[in-house]
Amino acid sequence: MSRSATLPGPSGAAVPAQSPASRRQREALLAAQLYYLQDLTMDAIARELRTSRSTVSRLLAFARETGLVQIQIADPLESSAELESAVAQRYGVRTHVVPHVSNLNEAETLDRVSMYAARTLTPLVTSNAVVGVAWGSTLTAMSRYLNRKPTHGTTVVQLNGAANTQTMGLGYASEIMRRFGAAYDAAVEEFPVPAFFDRAETKRLMWQERSVRRVLDLQADMSVAVFGVGSVHADVPSHVYTGSYLDSADLRSLGEQRVVGDVATVFYREDGSSEGIALNERSTGPDHEVVRAVEHRFCVAAGPSKARGLRGALNAGLVTELVVDEATARALLALGA
Repeated sequence: MSRSATLPGPSGAAVPAQSPASRRQREALLAAQLYYLQDLTMDAIARELRTSRSTVSRLLAFARETGLVQIQIADPLESSAELESAVAQRYGVRTHVVPHVSNLNEAETLDRVSMYAARTLTPLVTSNAVVGVAWGSTLTAMSRYLNRKPTHGTTVVQLNGAANTQTMGLGYASEIMRRFGAAYDAAVEEFPVPAFFDRAETKRLMWQERSVRRVLDLQADMSVAVFGVGSVHADVPSHVYTGSYLDSADLRSLGEQRVVGDVATVFYREDGSSEGIALNERSTGPDHEVVRAVEHRFCVAAGPSKARGLRGALNAGLVTELVVDEATARALLALGA
């Protein structure tokens, strides 16, 4: 980014030379011209004006405060507002672009985006709402920054199971759910089933159990769904791809079926399609039809390596509100419609 200052020229209207205010204005104007237009340091200006560096600093502050200097930040690339507009226009979603700092790594960027997302979510959570929450690296980070907002009659429901062959996953998912529940004074409904069943038939039978149906019915009543975008190629890998949830055959199958990402462990391709993806028959995440029926589908994505996965989620119509960093927004737009 480059900084520019707009300054009045020496031919501006004069005020009486004997006026103390006039002298201060002229000194401030001269200091500003030397600093902004001639790139002199404050030490060099102090020597030229035969005064102290602290006086120069006060003159420059006075010039800004009184309007002698107007600072403008010129972004050589798209501004955040322009990126928000471009993403919103292409995909029809409300978009929040978090300003990007180039020296941050993807983990640090995720932390910044998660903080922004936590604050942006707050107005969407109201009393008597059902809020669906997926587990994952993004939601773990986001849950640490949730703003406290007391509500009444609100329920937070887990969107997908977390158990696998190594662990029941309860501690990991429960901590996310606990934080969401505490932030909104909400009841918490966990989903104590595997992330993926070994057989699709087992899922079909379990989905008929009344205890499971109760959670599924809550999910069907969601007014808000909160989730990240899973991607095996992300620089900060999604937990589902690193936590013993998928074996080598599963990963090979996803590659063969051109899968680019998942929302709550339900997978899709870059064009948004999910038909014929075998692993979805065993997944305990909500079907895309269930997600698309939710009024507020709040997606958080950080890191350009997630751009293809994010594009697939957008093409699938799974998102209505998006929080994303600048670099990821640019990478998304560069992929084309």
